[in-house]
Amino acid sequence: MNSKSSTAETKPRKIKGKTIIDIQKCKGCELCVTACKEGAISMSKKINNMGYRYAVVINDLCTGCANCALVCPDGVIKVYREGKKKKELIATISNVQSDIKIEIDNPSKEDLSKMDYL
Repeated sequence: MNSKSSTAETKPRKIKGKTIIDIQKCKGCELCVTACKEGAISMSKKINNMGYRYAVVINDLCTGCANCALVCPDGVIKVYREGKKKKELIATISNVQSDIKIEIDNPSKEDLSKMDYL
């Protein structure tokens, strides 16, 4: 077991997230895998109806940072973050036809530290 996995399994999480990927529309580009600093996304060994290996999520590791949804070129990822009251949708990108501007309301310091590509 590598050190990243053991750290991710034992590190207490202040923020819990849930990510949903439309596996039938995923083209397996692996950008979300690279963007996920928690190691919560990996590629399936199975293929979808289009013949691509698709991304899968281990939601126990997800913090809801939304990096995966921000980099998905096909907009097939939705990210929910567990708030004080309930889980709320915080990121979804779909039908991208041109340049877009993304704003995240009240990001935590933890969120900002993970967005090293900005």
